[in-house]
Amino acid sequence: MLSSIRRIIYSKVGVIITFGILIVIAIAFAAGDVTGLASAGRGILGNPIASVDGQSVATDDIRRAAQDELRFARQQQPDVTMPQLVAQGGVEALLGRAITGLALETFGQDQGMRISRALIGSQLKAIPAFAGPTGQFDQRAYEALIAQRGLTDAQVQRDIARETMAQFLLVPTQGASQVPQDMALPYASLLLERRAGEVTLIPYAAMPRGAAPGDAEVKQWYQKNIARYTTPERRVIRYAIVGPQQVAGQTNPTDAEIAQAYNADKATYAAKQQRDVALVTVLDQKAAQALADKVKAGTPIAQAARAAGLEARTVTKTEKDALAKQTSAAVADAVFAAPANGVVGPVRGPIGFVVARVEGVTQVAGKTLEQARAELVAKLRQQKAADAIGKIRDRIEDSLSDNANINEVAADQKLSVQATPALLANGTNPDQPQAPADPALAQVVAAGFAAEEGDTPTTVPLGQDGSFAVVALDRIVRATPVPLDKARERVVADITTDRVRAAARAAARAIVAKVNAGTSLAAALAQSGVKAPAPRPIEATRAQLAAQGRGNPVLALLFALKSGTARTIESPEANGMLIERLDRVTPGDAAKQQGVIAATRTDLGQVIGREYADQFARAVAQHQGVKRNQTAVDQLKKELVGGGTDQ
Repeated sequence: MLSSIRRIIYSKVGVIITFGILIVIAIAFAAGDVTGLASAGRGILGNPIASVDGQSVATDDIRRAAQDELRFARQQQPDVTMPQLVAQGGVEALLGRAITGLALETFGQDQGMRISRALIGSQLKAIPAFAGPTGQFDQRAYEALIAQRGLTDAQVQRDIARETMAQFLLVPTQGASQVPQDMALPYASLLLERRAGEVTLIPYAAMPRGAAPGDAEVKQWYQKNIARYTTPERRVIRYAIVGPQQVAGQTNPTDAEIAQAYNADKATYAAKQQRDVALVTVLDQKAAQALADKVKAGTPIAQAARAAGLEARTVTKTEKDALAKQTSAAVADAVFAAPANGVVGPVRGPIGFVVARVEGVTQVAGKTLEQARAELVAKLRQQKAADAIGKIRDRIEDSLSDNANINEVAADQKLSVQATPALLANGTNPDQPQAPADPALAQVVAAGFAAEEGDTPTTVPLGQDGSFAVVALDRIVRATPVPLDKARERVVADITTDRVRAAARAAARAIVAKVNAGTSLAAALAQSGVKAPAPRPIEATRAQLAAQGRGNPVLALLFALKSGTARTIESPEANGMLIERLDRVTPGDAAKQQGVIAATRTDLGQVIGREYADQFARAVAQHQGVKRNQTAVDQLKKELVGGGTDQ
């Protein structure tokens, strides 16, 4: 259930490299991967949560990182809670990442390394979240966004410097990833290992369902499994949409604007010639001449190219400038000077010599201003709408930066404010379970669940046309258990399902015990009296397992068994318990398969590079002197689990 949290907090590259405030900001705008914060400051009761080389890691930073981590996890798995993140070791992972970042920074400074303000500025301006309507860095957008996250410019610049220092130190280490062939050989041979056995299914459908559960059993089950019958946290979100419809009266272009657009793009509407061309690139000039002579003599260019061990490529409906960019100006000049079906070359290209044949010539008529008017009007309307929407967004964001609420913004810009029902994080309404989430409101819902109560409204993009929404969190509906009388039918079904699964597990374990004592799988199955299909053979190589990852538990179990033994797992389809027995293991030998060895060397190189970086970072942290305040860690975990809006 918590796979998204595990992926985030235990990513090796993420743990080592991507821990700065940059990532926190990116996560806030669904553009990040992992988070981590580290800064000077004092923690709970005036004590830092950790220190490195005399510099402190603030408790507030780890608290904020945990909240951002939860928001990011919820984008992938909406029902994740803060207690689950804490239970999975999230606080320890975030603290470890922050400590690593601070240790690398202080180590680099001890070695005389410095991060210039110019470099920090260039990194800052490259963050897409801070781009304005023109696509360039926007100071107002930057200030508004970091203010929403409760950050200062000094914090942001400091942590950009910290992340950059970490990259300077770790990237060269990670690049040291050469693996000798002799080291790769046993791993490559392992991929060729083949295993064979047999498998059968103990179906849930074959198990007894038992008598209907009584009131006492139903009540006990309900109380014990209350989380199953609890509606997750929901949120009511208010929003106002700004799109082309709000600026329709401002988008009609004048005749002068249409004429100006036509003249600015006159080449597009001029008459032109397009050609279909088959091209072959030959490294040697003499070989290219021989190929050209053969084509001129009547051999199709594709056939002549294949005879020379080459391949012709065809470019259709290309114009001269476009062909010049793909090849060279000399090739384009020669091709467009040749007649239809003419052979060109050899002509020197960017690499070697080009032989070409003109397969077809198309004359494209030009368009007058009147002929192009409809196209130009549509294009100008789109541009003017985007410009007008951008200006409205600028005005709204100025108002929001002055602490305006959504009602004030809507009144000022003459917008209509709407409110969603109490929605789950995936956009669905639990009161209408059959109704799907509205995809048009996906960004609105995401922004609503990223906000905290009392946060300033924010703007989120909605489409390629520049449309956006002003979004404000109205209220949070806490997770609430469904009353037993309304959940009774589900509870009874769950009790029955649990009985069936327990019976199937018991039957499967009894069969496995007999198989592991020496009875054949078929005989043990027959002795059990369970109505199940006969065992069927199963065989695979470890390479097949690697190709399918851990997404195939049947193969994974085959390679987890010892020869002659059996085990049971639930089937991937959740329709019964599988029993697998391993009969035979055939070792692999990759000594004569150089392709397998080469691929294994590449894969190992990637792993070893990350491992080098990880070990280097750990050594640096130890060298710089790390001190953790376990009391502050425990208190922060209790605080995160016990209250707030992130549960």
